[in-house]
Amino acid sequence: MPLTNTTIKNAKPAAKPVRLYDGGGLYLEIAPSGGKWWRFKYKYADKEKRLSLGVYPAVSLKEARERRDKARSLVAAGVDPGEVRRAEKRVARLNAENSFEAIAREWYAKHEPGWSQGHAMRNLARLQADVFPWIGGRPIADLTPPEVLDVLRRVEKRGALETAHRLRGIIGQVMRYGVATGRAVRDIAADLRGALPPAQVQHFAAITDPSDVGELLRAIDGYAGTLPVSCALRLAPLLFQRPGEMRGAEWSEFNLDHAIWEIPAERMKRTKRGKVSGGAHIVPLPRQAVSILRELQPLTGSGKVRFVFPSVRAKDRPMSDNTINAALRRLGYDRDMMTSHGFRAMARTILAEELAIPSEIIEAQLAHAIKDPLGRAYNRTTFLRERREMMQRWADYLDQLKAGAKVVPFATAST
Repeated sequence: MPLTNTTIKNAKPAAKPVRLYDGGGLYLEIAPSGGKWWRFKYKYADKEKRLSLGVYPAVSLKEARERRDKARSLVAAGVDPGEVRRAEKRVARLNAENSFEAIAREWYAKHEPGWSQGHAMRNLARLQADVFPWIGGRPIADLTPPEVLDVLRRVEKRGALETAHRLRGIIGQVMRYGVATGRAVRDIAADLRGALPPAQVQHFAAITDPSDVGELLRAIDGYAGTLPVSCALRLAPLLFQRPGEMRGAEWSEFNLDHAIWEIPAERMKRTKRGKVSGGAHIVPLPRQAVSILRELQPLTGSGKVRFVFPSVRAKDRPMSDNTINAALRRLGYDRDMMTSHGFRAMARTILAEELAIPSEIIEAQLAHAIKDPLGRAYNRTTFLRERREMMQRWADYLDQLKAGAKVVPFATAST
């Protein structure tokens, strides 16, 4: 009798495998463990063979019969369905080895050692979220520009145009790696130049008008939150380092007697090689910054706490990425007015336009990669004397703005 769904559901395992036959070579094998496998028994070249057709209930009775009929048609045509199955698996394996995802991960593994941790994580996250689900399984040599454009359009439609442009660049690098390793013919991403609208460069919101800066500084002085957050807020405009470098500051990095903060290379925004072999970034501390740090030191600098600005939830972790931005929001400054990263733009603009500080000194203090006229990178102590003078002058200038004084710009001697 042909099998029914009821018969299959009610079938129980036994000490030895049980076979329930449906007809035409199809049967269900029930293992002692309870698993149920569809099998197709057939003869080819006078030899009895068996072919697995899937597991019940993932493969229903109806689907198992369809697979049996397809296999029987192959046998009738003189083709061994077992050989067809093995050939399909070989093709699938080759496709998997030469898939875009496999080659992209190989490319990533080759280049990741030279990237910073953040850059590596962003590249992989973008591929995993926006590329692999759509074209990751496609053989890289078979990909077409329209397929890649569909991926980019999907990202563009959600409003992430800059990410779409970055993804086109990443996909292009993977394609070129595929070409170099003999698994792709050419970089099809190059065909998509101009296919996306130009990305609008978005800068971090920053206040750069001196009178508005004075108002902001007065608001910061009135912040009613915890002391670590208050101190971080007051130090941010004085030192204008990157938010991650500021929030992750450790007391071991400071020498308050010599008014120096040395940020280790591994905490700086650099390539992985730069983090390993580069020197610390030196931040001269103006008197005002030293005073704020000494005020905070009894609370978080007792030796039991590693971080200058610890998390309120766990003293062994620094404050979160969003702490300073959240404090600015509490003061009435939304994300379109001012951000924690905006203190860098504030300092860069006013130091150059109002205090006439030479750009190379400002850039050195911002820890930007700068080079001399011969193309050599400046070292970590470049302009240290000038930067110390600039930082004190900047702090004094901010005090004047905070007091509401009308500050008249004056030039400084160029170096």
